[in-house]
Amino acid sequence: MFYHNINPVLLELGPLQIRYYGLFYALGFVIAYFLIFYLAKRKELPITKDDVADFLVYLIIGVVSGARIAYVVFYNPIFYLQNPLEIIAVWHGGLSFHGGLIGAVAASYLFCKRKKIEFYDIADIVVIPVALALALGRIGNFINAELYGRITNLPWCIDYTKNRFIESLPSGCRHPSQIYESMKNLAIFVVLWFIKDKKMPKGFMFWSFVALYGLFRTTVEFFRAPDEQIGFIFNYFTMGQLLSFPLFLLGLYMLFRLKRKK
Repeated sequence: MFYHNINPVLLELGPLQIRYYGLFYALGFVIAYFLIFYLAKRKELPITKDDVADFLVYLIIGVVSGARIAYVVFYNPIFYLQNPLEIIAVWHGGLSFHGGLIGAVAASYLFCKRKKIEFYDIADIVVIPVALALALGRIGNFINAELYGRITNLPWCIDYTKNRFIESLPSGCRHPSQIYESMKNLAIFVVLWFIKDKKMPKGFMFWSFVALYGLFRTTVEFFRAPDEQIGFIFNYFTMGQLLSFPLFLLGLYMLFRLKRKK
């Protein structure tokens, strides 16, 4: 058993708080900037450092917008219908990966159209740093003591009851599902990194990411507590599973189509 007693705030400067969660995401975007440029040069794409910076702006807007809209629609629609101003209050939390993925795809498509680059040329590159950034983000979730796991008696379970920094934490010793999530994202990054130089049809890397994420997320959700406002769906599944398993099927289908075209 491990006791979670981590202060999510790294530094306070008057009303300003610097949180580990924000730092991890900022680090993820910095890593993405350098990795995208590095991989683009290896593939001899006509992209400059300024183009990569512009692309990240597109991604940030697309990801945050898509992630917020999906969260509002799928995870807590009644609350946001009653409190419409809260929809724009992203600093209160509430983002969905699945909506963020759709937003990222839309932003990437617009960027590619503007720069006259094939979508898959960018998408096959971006998924590599995205997987790594997601791994870092889940560590931020663990520090924040959010998205916690289901109750278990495993020796590495996490007890939140002695945390002095965060209110309203759950009772019982729980799976460190945030760490499981981080590990599965890191595993996706490793797989993509080692196959990036193989001869593959365009789109293979992107759809491999989609399939792997959908499969691993569906599996890890069995160890994660369901969202309180939703609970279990059909008495067994979480919303994350209902959104992730179709990603796995879609990814497999698209990989099959790419293989047939080869």
